[in-house]
Amino acid sequence: MKSKKKIKKIVNNFLLYTFLIIGFIMMVFPFYWMVISSIKPREELLTYPPVLYTLKPTIEYYKQLFSLIPMQRYLFNSIFVALTVTITNLFLSSLAGYAFAKHKFYGRNFLFTLILGSMMVPWQVNIIPSFIIVKKLGWLNSFYGLIIPAMVNAFGIFFMRQMISTIPNELIDAARIDGCSEPYIFWRIILPLSKPGLATLAIFTFMSQWNNFVWPLIIIHKSDMRTVPLSLAVLNSQFGNNFGLLMAGASISILPMIIVFVFLQKYIVKGIVFTGLKE
Repeated sequence: MKSKKKIKKIVNNFLLYTFLIIGFIMMVFPFYWMVISSIKPREELLTYPPVLYTLKPTIEYYKQLFSLIPMQRYLFNSIFVALTVTITNLFLSSLAGYAFAKHKFYGRNFLFTLILGSMMVPWQVNIIPSFIIVKKLGWLNSFYGLIIPAMVNAFGIFFMRQMISTIPNELIDAARIDGCSEPYIFWRIILPLSKPGLATLAIFTFMSQWNNFVWPLIIIHKSDMRTVPLSLAVLNSQFGNNFGLLMAGASISILPMIIVFVFLQKYIVKGIVFTGLKE
């Protein structure tokens, strides 16, 4: 009987790890192929059947990338927009989340329901009204049009409200009894205890803004204001037959996201778990 259970456990573990390994390969291989293709010489790129490695790595395509288009400018634009939106979104979402989680005021539940309801509206519905507002304000082809409409969103408020709700009320009440002001409580108690949620929201926001394509495509028409996704689209239209060049551009585009994820990954699980807890 014990031997049957042992065999069953071994078989289950084998199937589980086989499934995980296959899933890992399916997820990682496209990124590996992208990077390895960006450093292959042209003759190896055209080899059939394709090889999974290169014996003559080269950075020629990366040199071409920065010489054919102002890639450094596009990288600056994307980094500036993504970082600015991320920082402002964290601050404003935390403020709103703290208010909804720990303060009682008239219409709180109604306002929070409206915010949740706005999450049900497809983002495509807001494009035309947002474009009209941005155009009337004169924010086309500017950082204002890229940053200000994205400075806060319903998901960020909901996420931080759920996170801050897990902080004990007794801790905040004790700080108030000691004479702490609301700004002090927010900066010294709420934010430090909300680090997992802040880090998780930072990753979501940064990735969303870094990969944002449709909104910049609508409001940006000047070449020097393009972001990285727009530059890759232009690169594909002008040099679509240069496979190595496209892979070099794609490899550079994912580098900042990998860096951000590596530094903040330990907070992701904590943040997601805490936001699912009730007070």
